[in-house]
Amino acid sequence: MPYPTVGRIVHYTNLGDKDEKYPAETQAALITKVHSEVSVNLCVFYSTGMFFMTSVTRAEEPERGRWNWPRAFEGG
Repeated sequence: MPYPTVGRIVHYTNLGDKDEKYPAETQAALITKVHSEVSVNLCVFYSTGMFFMTSVTRAEEPERGRWNWPRAFEGG
């Protein structure tokens, strides 16, 4: 697993809402500060603008409210 560094692109899964009118979705994000191997600050890119988040923790797989490394492309 790579060590997070400022400027790297990662994936952030947003929270969505409890009624799932707006389900959780994966967004592109940029690491803006590294606190540890698993905790970083992010600039999340939404279609409506950017959102800055502090102390977001990593998950191995996509999980609401957490970031993860992008998976390798497996398309055809």
